[in-house]
Amino acid sequence: MTKYAYYLLLCCSVLLSGCQTMEPLSIDYMLPAEISFPESLRRVAIVNNMPEIPDNELIIPKEDKKDETEIARKMNYYNGNAAIATEALAEAIANENYFNEVVICDSVLRAKDITPRESTLTEEEASQLIQDLDVDFLVALENVQIRSTRKISFMRDWDVFYGTVDAKVYPTVKVYLPNRKTPMVTISANDSIFWDEAGNEPYVQTHLISDKEVIRQASEFAGSIPVKHLLPYWKTANRYLFSGGSANMRDAAVYAKENKWDKAIELWKQTYDTQKGKKKMQAAYNIAVGYEMQDSIIVATDWALKAQAEARKVDKVDERDLSHLERVDLPNYVLTTLYVAELQERRDGLSRLKMQMQRFSDDF
Repeated sequence: MTKYAYYLLLCCSVLLSGCQTMEPLSIDYMLPAEISFPESLRRVAIVNNMPEIPDNELIIPKEDKKDETEIARKMNYYNGNAAIATEALAEAIANENYFNEVVICDSVLRAKDITPRESTLTEEEASQLIQDLDVDFLVALENVQIRSTRKISFMRDWDVFYGTVDAKVYPTVKVYLPNRKTPMVTISANDSIFWDEAGNEPYVQTHLISDKEVIRQASEFAGSIPVKHLLPYWKTANRYLFSGGSANMRDAAVYAKENKWDKAIELWKQTYDTQKGKKKMQAAYNIAVGYEMQDSIIVATDWALKAQAEARKVDKVDERDLSHLERVDLPNYVLTTLYVAELQERRDGLSRLKMQMQRFSDDF
């Protein structure tokens, strides 16, 4: 179960345990990339530096242990389609509008190689390409590996066959600057893509995605994976507000829906100052959300920590044997702890994000 699934489960647990109304809302915010490009790098070329592979596949069938519902399982390894992945990478970077110009060179740079060699471009090769393409630097696709697990199961309770293909995609890219002997950075990322079909056995066998189509779609997907490592990116997150239990909390929820966060925070602070226990925790949590919605991340983190401290008392964390407890046994403490972690991630990335967005005069 993912962190966000736990988040939702915990919110349901908090709601049911205390007959407490919680209002969901979402927030979009930007996170910094892992690396930072100097502001002077404004024109980039995306190049295909994967070796040419005649059949474009490296298949190693492997039979795994089946569970009781499985009829068949096969694991294959493929080399991705370099041209598709390079084009997808160029399109994904261009769509972010971070650089002034994005040029694509999707021909295979290693096509004329007679003997295999290290794929890394030499200083001379990188500098020549940068000059020929009239750009400031290169982002080179070096490799795309795909691990595909294909399963067909019979679900007895529903009397239906269920086929799935789960592909793990591993792209590798390198960033090259002119007159530099080694790449600026290497990004080795991974992500998963999934397909399924249900029906009678012949239908599943004929309609479940083919190996050829897995390679095509996974290669296209591979181009999008490195982007958030290279460029600042937007994230959509779920937030919740406690909105019941008192007139102040209900009135504050109305102000929140109208985006009048200052008025909502004023009422939540009154509740925080006059209440104890769970109500105090809920008020502090709401205050943190209110400040976050106004992009006051440092203040929001401080209030989330206060909510966490109150939740620790409410769930009696220090009085319990935690060795056999599940997360849902500590709903308030885990809910606030997850929120603290997200805010701390935002807070810790603020200076790096500001530096990365200087080319836009910090307009983000």
